[in-house]
Amino acid sequence: MSSENPDQARCAGRALDAANFFLADVRDGLGPYLAVYLLTEQHWDEARIGLVMSIATIAGIVAQTPAGALVDATRAKRLVMVIAAIMVTLASLSLPLFPGFLPVAISQGIAQAAAVVFPPAIAAVSLGIFGHAAFTRRIGRNETFNHAGNAVAAALAGLSAYWFGPTVVFYLLGAMAIASLVSILAIPARAIDHDLARGLHEADAGLQREQPSGLAVLLTCRPLLVFAICVLLFHLSNAAMLPLVGQKLALQDRNMGTSLMSACIVAAQIVMVPFAMLVGARADRWGHKRFFLAALLILPLRGALYTLSDNPFWLVGVQLLDGVGAGIFGAIFPVIVADLMRNTGRFNVAQGAVITAQSIGAALSTTLAGLVVVGAGYSAAFMTLGAVAAIGAVVCIVALPETRQGDDGDPRPRGKTAAPASAIAAEQTRSISRTERAV
Repeated sequence: MSSENPDQARCAGRALDAANFFLADVRDGLGPYLAVYLLTEQHWDEARIGLVMSIATIAGIVAQTPAGALVDATRAKRLVMVIAAIMVTLASLSLPLFPGFLPVAISQGIAQAAAVVFPPAIAAVSLGIFGHAAFTRRIGRNETFNHAGNAVAAALAGLSAYWFGPTVVFYLLGAMAIASLVSILAIPARAIDHDLARGLHEADAGLQREQPSGLAVLLTCRPLLVFAICVLLFHLSNAAMLPLVGQKLALQDRNMGTSLMSACIVAAQIVMVPFAMLVGARADRWGHKRFFLAALLILPLRGALYTLSDNPFWLVGVQLLDGVGAGIFGAIFPVIVADLMRNTGRFNVAQGAVITAQSIGAALSTTLAGLVVVGAGYSAAFMTLGAVAAIGAVVCIVALPETRQGDDGDPRPRGKTAAPASAIAAEQTRSISRTERAV
């Protein structure tokens, strides 16, 4: 698409930049601020906070794979994102009005279920506009603007919370939501090739488009299953670390809790920007698996370092490592899924399925961490979470193959052949379908 209409592609690229920047705050809702708000303003204990966050995440688990399937099927991808942004914002803004356990669980469940649309939708639109050949670089750019948006939003939240209190994050979320809606609608609808967006052949590939593979490809592609397990372990380790840091900071200084949490987020997001750019620029040369493994290995180191001191400056400094791991993971995740699902037409539902595994890990992470904190303290919780990531790294080394295409020794052009594992799985699914029709 970009080669057919460069001006339209440039316009779409700028709109995607803005959408990623402003959606950075919206797609996560209250995110780690929820734990600080409930601890300091509503006086909840750590176990109760972990439970309500896990309940909300379960709602996202239920919605995730259907959301990916919806993004694959619909040609109204922009409208889907607009509706999701509105739902996340309204659900989050209702929290101060209804602060009881059940209303909070319901509102955050709605926000989480709606927010799961954004990752597959943004990746699909990016692939539909720029194609496989430019996809890694485009995803790196998306993540760069996403992290820049998070850093700006967190800085604004921290400064505003210092003067006006923790509830200011609700107003900031509303403002970012409005800007995100304008940015999404600025993406030219005609720039999106919806077949390409779901992972089928390039429009100019000179090949007849095939019908999407059956959903069985999600279960028959072994590397996809291994990747899903690694992603689950990554988030089982990672999801609870920042909320735990926020709780430690808030317990030391209630009035500074939100501002210190913002400092943690800003520190991490600033580091994420260059690492997302590095993935976009070098992952196709250096290998996609190597980057993913590096993201996993950061987590045990980070968990161990958190236990060495409760000093706020130390905790914020260690949080810089979150920027390394999360910056790499966010940029390499859709690239690996696109590798495995190339030309199956199931790119976005596969994203949804793997993010379901991610959400399961995140849901269990906050509950696990809350229980360990109550029973053995914060240091034990950090060490436990780090050990989980170490297991994920071992699984990655042993069982996950390199997924990139078109590297040395593989002259096949990107975007014209499926990754070997997914191609075999897709062909098996099509053969079964042909046999069933013949019978």
